[in-house]
Amino acid sequence: IIKTSVYKSAIVHCSLYFSRAFNGCEYRDRVLTMDTMNPNVKRVEYAVRGPIVQRAVQIERELKMGIKKPFTEVIKANIGDCHAMGQKPITFFRQVLALCSYPDLLEDSKFPEDAKSRARRILQACGGGSLGAYSTSQGIEMIRQDIARYIEQRDGGITCDPDNIYLSTGASDAIVTMLKLLVSGEGMSRTGVMISIPQYPLYSAALADLGAVQISYYLDEDNCWSLDISELRHALQEAKKHCSPRALCIINPGNPTGQVQSRQCIEDVIRFAAAEKLFLMADEVYQDNVYADGCKFHSFKKVLFEMGLEYSEKVELASFHSTSKCYMGECGFRGGYMEVVNLDPEVKVQLTKLVSVRLCPPVPGQALLDVVVNPPQPDEPSYDTFIKERTDTLATLAEKASMTQEILNQVPGIKCNPVQGAMYTFPRIHLPPKAILEAKEKGQVPDMFYCMKLLEETGICLVPGSGFGQRDGTYHFRMTILPPKEKLKIVLAKIKEFHQHFMEQYS
Repeated sequence: IIKTSVYKSAIVHCSLYFSRAFNGCEYRDRVLTMDTMNPNVKRVEYAVRGPIVQRAVQIERELKMGIKKPFTEVIKANIGDCHAMGQKPITFFRQVLALCSYPDLLEDSKFPEDAKSRARRILQACGGGSLGAYSTSQGIEMIRQDIARYIEQRDGGITCDPDNIYLSTGASDAIVTMLKLLVSGEGMSRTGVMISIPQYPLYSAALADLGAVQISYYLDEDNCWSLDISELRHALQEAKKHCSPRALCIINPGNPTGQVQSRQCIEDVIRFAAAEKLFLMADEVYQDNVYADGCKFHSFKKVLFEMGLEYSEKVELASFHSTSKCYMGECGFRGGYMEVVNLDPEVKVQLTKLVSVRLCPPVPGQALLDVVVNPPQPDEPSYDTFIKERTDTLATLAEKASMTQEILNQVPGIKCNPVQGAMYTFPRIHLPPKAILEAKEKGQVPDMFYCMKLLEETGICLVPGSGFGQRDGTYHFRMTILPPKEKLKIVLAKIKEFHQHFMEQYS
């Protein structure tokens, strides 16, 4: 089998070579080379889909070819892809999307009337009554109105203007768009953006791509990854020596660290942003994923407005939400939105112009977002099923969060903070000096070396903490809690066994 696979690989490489030679590619200078390409792109790194994930994909191919491994499958616990890990879609959402995608089903008696009424309403707001038509660049107006009502209900009646809502291709698209607006200047005047460490690599990657200055502030691992205002002040003062700090990014609940910020912490952050004239970006895509007793999600907008006019009329804020996380887990539909608060009207015109370049967000994603913010009501036929599915999904995630923390903390050399929210754990791992030395000899970061060995020996794909940022001399990995409960138990048992063997091997 191995000889056959090598033979097939050789044929592919030869074919590519002769194809290139035939087309003259091997014998002329290329316009686009590593020397001439955009240098910012070369600085972009995205660990969640980085080298270790690429190797995992290769191993999956090798398993399909019959190459023997000490495991039978690759378990990708590296990314928050809910449905890929077995989470079931919410029935009502898929019914409405099916009806919108194939309107002939509106005549089918199998579909409940509340799903049909939602679908008809969405289709009436689409060009030509079809999800296949472009929408306005800011997103379908009716859906923006529904989102505004949802935000008002979530925030206890605080007014939300639909014109401040921008639909997007997932939350990531909106975050990058806002960063584009913020970044300017050269040298000392170049925009600096404050991001937490550990952080979701979207932020560091986007800042590298835009040529902005990353200002790192460290979360307090010893206090459940809490945010310390004194750390923000220190990071800001250091950054002012070489750039112009303009924005502060917060992820709440946290990714990859799973902390949930208290209301007091959010108030302190808002006061800090107001005093330092920083634009606030609140990444709130995990707002329904809160598990720990005593923890509660507080939206930055709600807290901002409850702090009074001194702040609510002054602090500029963009907050982000998505259909990809929470109990929905609909990553592939790429539905998301941002709400902007106190944005300069002239800048808002420029924002609308910028999003128009991309024509519009995916309309199926917009439709999904509409049913997320406008779910079945108590007097509707789908309500009971919806509430059961939603409650069961969140309860299962809470159970897995607790189980993950408990089992990992039983392993000598692994320390795991409580998973208060979101979908990940970010445990600290102790690595012996011999392992660190061997990693350096191989040209690898020590926790990448650890995670790569884990993948090769167990088939479990995790992301090394170095891909998210961490304090010097510490090592971590990020692991999603999304696998089904029984499979998650297997994953945790394999990690425990591997770590114990790893420590013995390098002690």
